[in-house]
Amino acid sequence: MKFRASAVQYHLHTINSFEEFANQVIHYVKTAAEFDADFVLFPEFLTTQLLSFPVDGREQTIKDLPSYTDLYYQLFTGIAKQTGMHIIGGTHVIEKDGKLYNAAHLFYPDGTIAIQTKLHLTPTEVQEWGITPGEGLQVFETEKGTIAMLTCYDIEFPEVVRLVKAMGADVVFCPSCTDDRHGFHRVRYSCHARTIENQVYVVTTGTIGSLPTVDFMRGNFGQAAIISPNDVPFPPRGIVVEGELNQDMIVTGDLDISLLEKVRQSGSVTTWRDRRSDLYPDWEQLAKGPVNS
Repeated sequence: MKFRASAVQYHLHTINSFEEFANQVIHYVKTAAEFDADFVLFPEFLTTQLLSFPVDGREQTIKDLPSYTDLYYQLFTGIAKQTGMHIIGGTHVIEKDGKLYNAAHLFYPDGTIAIQTKLHLTPTEVQEWGITPGEGLQVFETEKGTIAMLTCYDIEFPEVVRLVKAMGADVVFCPSCTDDRHGFHRVRYSCHARTIENQVYVVTTGTIGSLPTVDFMRGNFGQAAIISPNDVPFPPRGIVVEGELNQDMIVTGDLDISLLEKVRQSGSVTTWRDRRSDLYPDWEQLAKGPVNS
């Protein structure tokens, strides 16, 4: 199985309406469609751009984002149906039972919407924005194979990626949002490590630009990349494609799932097969437990 993925280095800037946001999203999706992409990945917190304009004479806050959920769903569902692509619409802050969640969304071409809430939250998300950590971990079946969505900080926890690999995921989509070089490289190096440990692909991207009127979104440092294991069938640096740092652009590359199977069985190293379940947990057994409920 092969498929093509595009990742958007989304340029955050002040806008005046939801329509402007929609037009920017559609521009990137049309670009991906011109490259015959099967999947498109947007970054974490891209809908914070909607907070850059006042409503009813007042500045908006993170608590206003859930009010845009229906419009967000309509936009991404519509373009997924129109293009026939699977679109990971970055993350959007939703509200459930009075709590805010930072949630990654997968929009299928048939109109289905799948959600994975962020499991591990940064201090800013908890202390400044009052976001609640997610509780369930899932993988998602698509016509191109099994994928997972793990947002930014989540990729820095090896256990979570072990679990989604044990649950069948071959590709992890990692939308992120980092404000400086330190945060960016934490996420990026973690993505590389997860591909080596689990012999999976990771597709990642981040926000660029600035929202001067939105707290904690004034600085963005990002780059999109498709990252593979480091073995002979793949590029030597494990980078299928990457963008130019902090540039408004989209990157596109091909993912060959059969190569993953090959290196898992007979690669230079076979890290997934060689894990020592006599010394530490059997992830395949754990994956059959509560995380699937």
